[in-house]
Order: sequence, then C-alpha cells, then structure tokens
Amino acid sequence: MPYMYILECSDGTYYTGSTWNLEKRLSEHQAGAGANYTSKRLPVELIYYEEYSRIEDAFDREKQVQGWGHIKKKALMQGEEKLLHKLAICRNSTKSPGIIE
Repeated sequence: MPYMYILECSDGTYYTGSTWNLEKRLSEHQAGAGANYTSKRLPVELIYYEEYSRIEDAFDREKQVQGWGHIKKKALMQGEEKLLHKLAICRNSTKSPGIIE
C-alpha cells in the first residue's frame, strides 16, 4: 500500500516523502540511505503517515505537503482542520493568517 509520510529529524525539522513500503523506507532512512537530507539529521522518527490506494496519489500529496511550512505540517499532524484552513490563505495576500508558533 502506498504512503505519504512525515519524519521528524534530530534537529527538529520535518522530512516528507512517499513510498510503497513504509517499514522498509523508514529502515533505509535510519541507516542513512533514505535521503541525503535525513542522512545528515539522524536519528529520524516517523511522526505521521497517510495511506493511499495509488502511488501517484501518495506522491501528489507528498509534493503538496512539502510546500507547506513547519506550522502547517504540525497542524496537519495534530488534526487541526480550522488552523489548516487558516494557513491555506494565499501567501501573496496582504492579509496575514495570524500564525502563532
């Protein structure tokens, strides 16, 4: 089953990816072979994932979430639907979404 996943790196940053085999991919990341980004920030911890029926959907979701900032990813993981909507306001807008860390 395809997955979109988020890892928390040792420096507190998030890494977003997609895979067919979540357990195998996590082992690769932990061994330093998963991605250049995570290999420099070990250890990593799986903190969120979503299941999909098609790898294309998992990959599309990965790309969407990769474009999000730390606060918005955190809101996703905490199930904060209202905050996600608020954070979805266009970044080019003159209105501030009122982000609080």
